[in-house]
Amino acid sequence: MRFSVRLNNDLPAASYPQLAHAAEQAGFDQFWVSDDLFLRGVWPILTACALATQRIQIGTCIVNPATMHPAEIAMQAAALDELSGGRFNLGIAAGAAEFLGWVGLEQRHPLATVTETIEILHTLFAGHAPSPPWGDQARLRFATRRIPIYLGATSPKMVRLIGALADGGLPLLFPPEHYADVSAQVHAAAIEAGRLPTQIDLAACVWVSVASEQEIARDALREKIAYYAPALSDAILSRLGVERAEVAAIGAALQVSRDMARARALVDDRLMRIGIAGDGTTVAARLDGLVALGARHLSFGPPLGPDPLRAIALLGREVLPRMA
Repeated sequence: MRFSVRLNNDLPAASYPQLAHAAEQAGFDQFWVSDDLFLRGVWPILTACALATQRIQIGTCIVNPATMHPAEIAMQAAALDELSGGRFNLGIAAGAAEFLGWVGLEQRHPLATVTETIEILHTLFAGHAPSPPWGDQARLRFATRRIPIYLGATSPKMVRLIGALADGGLPLLFPPEHYADVSAQVHAAAIEAGRLPTQIDLAACVWVSVASEQEIARDALREKIAYYAPALSDAILSRLGVERAEVAAIGAALQVSRDMARARALVDDRLMRIGIAGDGTTVAARLDGLVALGARHLSFGPPLGPDPLRAIALLGREVLPRMA
């Protein structure tokens, strides 16, 4: 069993090295940080985390080729892998259309773009120049390994691309019970591509909020869901029984009115099913179902709890030993 912890890039930058060290001490195998627009940049955060840890793997969750050119992604990834002693994992995805729209970018052909990006990165990591229109000087000037590429996915086609091309998968924003469907899609795509499904590190990504008091844990999760609700795919909303207009109203409350209290109030029990909130026993009990579905990598995502540092320690003490 593999364990990872995922954080958004919305915390003070100086807090991440301590969180990464705590995750390493708690027994986690990987430490992921997002790179959402207009929050804190992930590269300096993970650089500090690499220097504060010795064993735990670190990774981006995720960067995208729309706001960062694949050449720049390769350069940053290779440098961070070198600095960390080969502990870096590169998480990429197409980027949420909702967020890309903030900077005037239209998400065109996301599947083709991500496929091409992965192929380009593999070529660059091998020390070669990608095919035209890239020129013959478009290659890294220093040696690096074939850095593992994890694909963040929410749509069925992107989920299948995990099995076809990626080293690992971060199927994000799914209810925990959706893992069986995701795993089956990845498995089928891997077989079709002539790959061994067991070679793909498919993370069962869940949002978790853990605290000794149930309602405090739920409040922290409710705020995180409010922020990301407009980015949920139609497939996920359908599974939750939520209409697009309902999450649009949450987005309007948060982004137009800037009223977090109103946005939180609009997150009802249907949307809360996308995560797990409660004490360690509550969290572990729901994760038992994921393990029964075949999950071999449990990934604990934000908010983690009202106090992320205490939550990481609690998960390491009360949840990870039960799942191992």
